[in-house]
Amino acid sequence: MLRPLSEDLFVLDVPFSVGAMALGGRMTVIRLPDGGLWLHSPVKLDAEKKSAVDALGPVRFLVAPNTMHHLSLGDWAAAYPEAKVLAPAGLRAKRPDLRIDVELSDVMDVGQSPTIELLLAHGIPKLEEFAFFHRPSRTLLLTDLAFNIHETPSWLTRTYLKLCGAYGKLGATWLLKSMVKDKAALRAWRERVLGWDFERVVPCHGQVLEKGGKEAMRDAFAWA
Repeated sequence: MLRPLSEDLFVLDVPFSVGAMALGGRMTVIRLPDGGLWLHSPVKLDAEKKSAVDALGPVRFLVAPNTMHHLSLGDWAAAYPEAKVLAPAGLRAKRPDLRIDVELSDVMDVGQSPTIELLLAHGIPKLEEFAFFHRPSRTLLLTDLAFNIHETPSWLTRTYLKLCGAYGKLGATWLLKSMVKDKAALRAWRERVLGWDFERVVPCHGQVLEKGGKEAMRDAFAWA
C-alpha cells in the first residue's frame, strides 16, 4: 500500500474526486533521521492505512500543506494525539474544530529536522500552499499548485486539463491561475524553489515525476 520512492520516502495513492472530476490523491510519508514519520497531506484514514504507516515508525508530524487539503487531518490527529499538527495560519478560521499545534511559516523548521525545507507560494493568499523539499531524496512536494495527470478514466478531467494546457505534463489549472493575486510574488517563489537541488517532483494529484523536475517546474509556471 505504501510505495517506496527512496529509503526514507514513501507514497500512498488513493482515488479522489471533486464532483465528477477524478483527480486521484496522494499522501507522502517521510521517515526522519530519528525514525519518526512526517506525513504530508494525510488521506482518508482506515485500519489498513494505519497499520501500513505504523509499520514504518511512530508518527511525529501531520502536515496540511494548504488550506484545501485538510479533510482527513482531524481523524489522523485523533488517532495520533502525540503527533504535532502543522498547517497554514488560514486553516484556523476555516477549521476551528481542528487541532493545529504549529502554524507553518517560511522560517520554521518543519519537523525539527534539517532534511526538510518549506516555502510559501506567495501571491495566492486563498490557497496558502507551502512547497516542501526533502533534501536526502532530492524531492519536491507539491499539492494543488500543479498536477501531473497523464491518464484518467474521467472525460471531464481530461477535457478540463487539456483546456488548461496541463494534461500529460506538470501544469497549473485555470482554478489555480484564477486564485493568483500577485504574479511577481509567485515568480519570486518559483525562482527560490528552482534554487533547491531537486530532481523528483511528487504532486498530490497525478503521477510522480522521477526525473527532470526542475525543467518541468520551470515550464509549469512559465505563464506567471
